Amino acid sequence: MTVFESLAQNDHEQVVFCQDKESGLKAIIAIHNTVLGPSLGGVRMLPYNNEDDALRDVLRLSRGMTYKAAVAGLNLGGGKAVIIGQTCVGKSELLFRAFGRFVEGLGGRYITAEDVGVTVKDMEYVRLETQYVCGISESLRGAGDPSPVTAHGVYVGMKACAHEVWGSDSLRGKKILVQGLGKVGYNLCQHLVNEGADLYICDTDDSRVKLLLRNMPATMVRPEDLFNTPVDIFSPNALGAVINDKTVELITAPIVAGGANNQLEHEDSHGARLKERGILYAPDYVINAGGLINVANELEGYSRDRAIKHAESIYSVIKQIIQTSKDQNISTTEASGRLAEQRINKIGHLSRYYTGRSEYSGRFSFLYNR
Repeated sequence: MTVFESLAQNDHEQVVFCQDKESGLKAIIAIHNTVLGPSLGGVRMLPYNNEDDALRDVLRLSRGMTYKAAVAGLNLGGGKAVIIGQTCVGKSELLFRAFGRFVEGLGGRYITAEDVGVTVKDMEYVRLETQYVCGISESLRGAGDPSPVTAHGVYVGMKACAHEVWGSDSLRGKKILVQGLGKVGYNLCQHLVNEGADLYICDTDDSRVKLLLRNMPATMVRPEDLFNTPVDIFSPNALGAVINDKTVELITAPIVAGGANNQLEHEDSHGARLKERGILYAPDYVINAGGLINVANELEGYSRDRAIKHAESIYSVIKQIIQTSKDQNISTTEASGRLAEQRINKIGHLSRYYTGRSEYSGRFSFLYNR
C-alpha cells in the first residue's frame, strides 16, 4: 500500500517523517486521532529491517494509543513515534534533541514519552527542545519510570479476570506464568509474590531471570516450553505478536492477561479464536493503560497516589468489557473496541475541538473523564 492508503485504512490523521543528517535521526511520528485531545504516546527506538516495517509498527501502535486513552477515560488522543536505529550505538543527545525539535514543530498535536529502547534521560534531552514531553525524571517534577503504575494496572486487571473465571479475585495459589522480565514484568511479579501466587517466569535474557530468582521465589520456564507449561494465567509482558496463528492453539491457561502491547498478531481473528476456545483475554491496551495514565498524570502536576488510584479503575473497566462480551456474544477485543469508539464518537459529535484546546501552555488541565 501507499502511505496514504495505509493512513486511510485506520483513519490516521497525520504521519511525519523526520530526518536529520547531522545526528543521524530517522524517525516517524504518527497521529491517529485527536478527537478527545492531543495525541500522546511514547517513542521507541528499534533497528527495524526497513522503513515499511517501521511505518507499519508506528501506525499500529498509534491506533492502539487512541483506544487506550479512550477506554482509560483520558482526554487524550492516540499518537506514537519510532526512531530507526540501534540503541547501543545510535543514541546521542544530538539525536534526541533533533527529535524534540520535530515534536515541537507539531505545536502540541503530539506529546511524546519514553517507550522501548528509550530512557528517562533520553526524554530529558527531548525536553530541552520541546515542552510537549512526558516521562521525565522526578527531579524535574516528572513522573519518572512509569512501569510501577503499568504493572499495578496489569495486576488489578488480572484480578478482575480471576473474579470472572473463579468467582474470587484472589490470586493466592494460582499458577501464573509471566513472560518478559523487564521493568513491567518484574514489578508485576512482585505484586503476585506478595499475594501468594505460584510464580513461573520466562525470559530470553538469562540475566533478568537470575536477578528475579535472587529476589523472589519463582520457577524458571525455558522459552521453548512457554506453551507447554500448565498454568492458570498466562501473562505476556515482552514484545508483541506472542499470540499468533500457531500459538493461539497451544495456550491452555484459562486467562491471558499481560502488559505487552499488541499481544495478538491479528486482533480480530485471534481475539475471536481465544473466545471460541473458552480463554478469557484481557485486551492489552486496556490492562496496560497504567503507563499512559501515569505519564498523562504528569501533565497536570504529577501525583503518584493519584496515578495509582486512577490505574485501579482498570479493574472495573475490565469487568465492564467482560460483561459486554458476554451480553453481546463477542470477543473481549471487540467489546473493548466498541467501548472506546462509543466515547470517541460521543465527544466527536459534541464538538470536534473543545474550548481551550489550542492553548497548549506546557502543562494541561483537561485530562480526566470529560
